[in-house]
Amino acid sequence: MPPMNRRTFIATSVAATLAASVKPSWAADSAHHIDRVGLQLYTVRGELKKDFDGTIAKVAATGYKEVEFAEDYGGHSPKDVRALLDKNGLVSPSAHIRYDLIENKWPQTLETARVIGNGYLVCPWIDEKQRTADGYKRASELFNKAGEASQKAGIQFCYHNHSFEFAPSDATGGKLLYDLLLEQTDPRLVKMEMDLGWISVAGKDPVSYFEKYPGRFPMVHVKDYVNDPNSTSSYAGATGSVEFKGRLADVGKGIVDWKRIFAQSEIGGIKHYFVENDDAKTPFEDIKISYDYLSKLQF
Repeated sequence: MPPMNRRTFIATSVAATLAASVKPSWAADSAHHIDRVGLQLYTVRGELKKDFDGTIAKVAATGYKEVEFAEDYGGHSPKDVRALLDKNGLVSPSAHIRYDLIENKWPQTLETARVIGNGYLVCPWIDEKQRTADGYKRASELFNKAGEASQKAGIQFCYHNHSFEFAPSDATGGKLLYDLLLEQTDPRLVKMEMDLGWISVAGKDPVSYFEKYPGRFPMVHVKDYVNDPNSTSSYAGATGSVEFKGRLADVGKGIVDWKRIFAQSEIGGIKHYFVENDDAKTPFEDIKISYDYLSKLQF
């Protein structure tokens, strides 16, 4: 290669390398955001009892695209619930289902879910008397069977946590209840709906679970909180032996680092994000604050 051409080649190569390493702002990689913000309807349970249809309409008018039911359809038939959702441009990917229904009325429950359009059914609670190593073994066996039956119906079975699953227990030899469930259930048959607020209250890191059990968490509850030594609110049912001096807050008004957690959504396998505030004082205002924050959040 002649000297002039060599110098030209080198200069061109260096320029190309610099251009590739220094991207203009307009060429920056697009940030991720939540396309369809969902709401766990337990947040507006009081309003649903007063006006079921009107509350669903207000949730949709706020901007929510997905809702998760909390074992209560306001006396409506599955067909009527589906019609109400369709009328308001909503879908319900998921519903919470009591443990006893999983034990005793699972085929009927699956049929209800099929009509409404649920792709997931979630057990949100294991009774305190059953929170032993043997009790969780029985629960795991039940969940595996329920998960196998639900998959035949095109529905994924899941479990939802509170804080008590992350407290060491003498009844389990110091093993965390949440870890027992993850280890004893088939990862194909039983997924997890992680409540990001309650696991954070317990002092555990959601991301570490995403990394250890990738793809196991298709849904999350987006719940925020603040520490408050003067708080008089009691969440003993959710926290168990985990000490919590604080109160729940609208999403973005608390201390949970949402950007850090959601940056790992792909690893966790998250597909649905449901806002939840167990203790919303002004429910319709609260769900709007949380929606506005999440709909604009980039991570």
